[in-house]
This record gives sequence, C-alpha cells and structure tokens, in this order.
Amino acid sequence: MSKDSSTSTLVLASSSPRRQALLEQAGIDFQVAPPQVREPVPTGVVDHPRELAEALGYFKARAVADAAKDRSAPVLAADTIVILDGRVLGKAADPSEARQMLHELSRSPHQVVTGVCLIQGDRRLMASDVTTVHMRPMTDDEIDAYVESGEWIGKAGAYAIQETADRYVVRIEGSFTNVVGLPIELVRRMLTRMACDA
Repeated sequence: MSKDSSTSTLVLASSSPRRQALLEQAGIDFQVAPPQVREPVPTGVVDHPRELAEALGYFKARAVADAAKDRSAPVLAADTIVILDGRVLGKAADPSEARQMLHELSRSPHQVVTGVCLIQGDRRLMASDVTTVHMRPMTDDEIDAYVESGEWIGKAGAYAIQETADRYVVRIEGSFTNVVGLPIELVRRMLTRMACDA
C-alpha cells in the first residue's frame, strides 16, 4: 500500500489526525472515510481487553466497508483503549475526570491496547498490540497545568504521549506508535498479509 502501489488506495475509517499522521509518516497512501455511526463506549472491568479493542476496530471498519461504493478498496480501522488494573479508561468527559485519570495513571503502570481491523471484500484481518506505559508521579500542579492545556480532550486515558505528556513518561514496553493510536508495525504486517492472500 505504498504510494507507488497499483493496488486500491487504503481507506482509513477514522477522522483521527494522529492516525492520519502516522500513516503519512509511514509512506502509506490512504483516503479518509470516518464511520458514520455512534461508537460504543466501553467502561468498567474487562477480562479480555485485546478482544474488546479488536471488536471496536471491527465495528468501525465494517460500517465504512458496508457503506463504500468501491468494495475492492481495503478498509483500515483501529480503536485504542487504556487499561489500568483491569479497568477501561476511556476519554475523559470533563476536566475533573481527566484529573482523576491522570492521578491514577501517573502512579501505576498501565496498558495501551489498540485493536486493528482490515477488511477487503469478503476478507477480514483482526489483530491487536499492547504497550505498557510507566509514568512518573505527577504533582497536583502538573496535573492542573496539563488539564488546562486541553491536550487531554478526546484522548483515551486523558493524555497524548506524542504531544507534551511524554515528559511524564519514564519508559514504555512495546510500540510507541501503538500508544499514539495506530501500531504501524502491526499495520504493515496486516497489509502485507492481505496482499499476499489476494
């Protein structure tokens, strides 16, 4: 799916500027078609976070694939969730919830799980990636300043590692692009497999 490929252009089922930027940086040609559906919002304790993330990714990809005029074009979708002590931390609803999330995340390692789905015609591939993130304890003043910056808005776990939140991250175990929202290494493998199976 590189820019010099003669295959159908990849369709990204997402309006996320972060996912678009990652694909552009990877040299993958794509067009954007956000799913016109209300996304499920997972909450609470989950026993199988990878399966949940993959199912959410499939939900988006399926909606776009079913609405597409060109069924030959591969559709890529992803969904990222943050897991802390077995609980899903979604997107904070307000500054107060963002502060609470950051307080918890900065005091315990957490997992960022991204489920990826690729659909082309009758074929479907689903996979996921997990990255463990270790943050240093944040002071109340640091949390307040970060929340006031607005970076938390629309982000799972109320932070964006690719922006200024990286200053609070001590280390990660796994893919950095997965934490941003799209594990490019995994996506490349899925695109190659889909092309080989064609």
